[in-house]
Amino acid sequence: MAALASLMLKSRAGLLVPGQASLLESVRFASKKSGGSSKNLGGKSPGRRYGFKKQDGNFVHAGNILATQRHMRYHPGAHVGMGTNNTLFALEDGCVRFTKEVYIPPPRSPEATKVITKLPKGVVLYKTFINVLPLKQEGKFKLVDMV
Repeated sequence: MAALASLMLKSRAGLLVPGQASLLESVRFASKKSGGSSKNLGGKSPGRRYGFKKQDGNFVHAGNILATQRHMRYHPGAHVGMGTNNTLFALEDGCVRFTKEVYIPPPRSPEATKVITKLPKGVVLYKTFINVLPLKQEGKFKLVDMV
C-alpha cells in the first residue's frame, strides 16, 4: 500500500498531492512542432489597369471612359469631364482626338516655382489633352476637322 501511495505522489512535475496527480495525467503534449509565421504576404493583388481605354479616332458615346490614371498624365480637353479619381470620360458623342499643347503655367503658381525653376533655360513643356469632337458641329468653325 505504501508503494502505491509513493507512485501516486511522484509525477513528471515532482511531488504532488494525490488529488492533483489525476490532472497532470490527462494533459497531452504536442506531437508536432508549431508552424512558424509566414512573411511577405502582399503582392498577390492584380494590377489596376491604368491607361487610356479609347484610341485616337475611336467613336465614343457620352459617358464612355476615355482614360484612367493615378496622377494627371492626360488632361481633359473639349467635351471631356474628369471624375474624382482623375478618370476622363466623354461628355458628348463623337470622335476622340489626342493633342499635345504647349503648357505655360501661371506666374507665381506652385507649379511655376517648383517645376519651372528646376528646368534648363529654354525648355518647352507639353501636356497631352484628350478631346472629343462631337458629331453635330453646329456653330463651330470648319477648322475643327483639321485638329
